Amino acid sequence: MTTMTAEATAGAVDVEAVGLEAVTRTYGEVRALDGVTRTFPRGSFTAVMGPSGSGKSTFLHCASGLDRPSGGTVRVGGTDLGRLSETKRTLLRRERIGFVFQAFNLIPSMDVEQNITLPLRLGGVDADPGWLDDVVRRVGLGDRLRHRPSELSGGQQQRAAVARALITRPEVVFADEPTGALDPRSSRDVLRMLRDAADLTGQTVVLVTHDPMAAAWADSVVFLSRGRIVDELVAPTVSAVMGRWESL
Repeated sequence: MTTMTAEATAGAVDVEAVGLEAVTRTYGEVRALDGVTRTFPRGSFTAVMGPSGSGKSTFLHCASGLDRPSGGTVRVGGTDLGRLSETKRTLLRRERIGFVFQAFNLIPSMDVEQNITLPLRLGGVDADPGWLDDVVRRVGLGDRLRHRPSELSGGQQQRAAVARALITRPEVVFADEPTGALDPRSSRDVLRMLRDAADLTGQTVVLVTHDPMAAAWADSVVFLSRGRIVDELVAPTVSAVMGRWESL
């Protein structure tokens, strides 16, 4: 096994971290995405909002390579996902994309450190001790590394999930309702970590949320309706997000 270093994980300098061009996704007669075009610059933090059935989850799944669009192009760091085999898409997600979901998805039989470093071990890579220490410090779990998930609070479990998403130094972090099951204080902790990922380490964060307070942490908010981008708000505030949300 090799040790992951900053040099090994740093991609080519590029303005675009994720790009969608005329992306559609249909399920039978249902058009979940309808010609979506959007670029996410490196180091940006974008929230995606929309009512139920607007296409938010489909958007995240297509943008992250979890699902193949029916049409259009999705790029991650300049790589056209549509040209990759299933195996190569899986490797790209493991090495270049981090995921945080509402369900923490931690492995019950593993302790916190094992859960955090799982993506590296799956790729046959040893954690850089300095980077692991930095990530653990940022999520505030230094005294919980030998605990199992069942011994943690919900907020601590989600912080472990954020650490797991960051440990591979991904170019992009996709977060799907990561604060949906958390109390307000734990929600702020998780959102601060995602904000720091963009501000301190230059990672691109795409957050799907229904919460205006969560969206207000982002640089911009993209609003979806019926599978289309219908509005965007730059430098959002909670009141501005709520106003746009109510108009959808």
